[in-house]
Amino acid sequence: MFDTRELGRRPGALKRLSRTVDAPGSPVLGIDGVIGVPEGAPLELDLRLESVMEGVLVTGTARASAEGECVRCLEPLTVEVDADFQEMFSYPDADDRGRAADPADDAEDDEDRFFLEDGLFDLESVLRDAVVLALPMQPVCKETCAGLCSDCGIRLDENPGHHHDAVDIRWAALQGLAETVQDGEKDNMGGAEPGVDEKQEK
Repeated sequence: MFDTRELGRRPGALKRLSRTVDAPGSPVLGIDGVIGVPEGAPLELDLRLESVMEGVLVTGTARASAEGECVRCLEPLTVEVDADFQEMFSYPDADDRGRAADPADDAEDDEDRFFLEDGLFDLESVLRDAVVLALPMQPVCKETCAGLCSDCGIRLDENPGHHHDAVDIRWAALQGLAETVQDGEKDNMGGAEPGVDEKQEK
């Protein structure tokens, strides 16, 4: 939680914060099962708090190291993340125009807004969204990673000449038919030659 009470409610007041916090978990800060910032890992935050009519505008950057696996070769990898974000935390007693809130306002509007609670705000959900957007959806150890062999799973970067001489099972029956036809043609050719010799002898 971050405290804005020292900032006051005078529009234009500014405050800057730099803090290192532990990354939250459950769920992971990132893309679950793909890549994310491990729970408890250091998360560096640089924040700018600005008091405005309707609340406090928070602008900041989060820096951390995310861990995951290359989607091509499944090797572990680490990615440095810089996630920028900006979010408005509204005063509970004010609407978007800085006036007293109307109780009849649609409750659905509040679901998309963040509010200050006793002058405090929580950045966890904002950080989750920002980090997810900053992370690669399909992380790779390097752009030229060749991945794994689809037949045996060997890393192709370590074995660039690796290949398998395998016949596609869908064509196996046709290959057998072609070999039968070729054998039949050889037999016919072999049987025709004696007939020609007999005619020549007559």
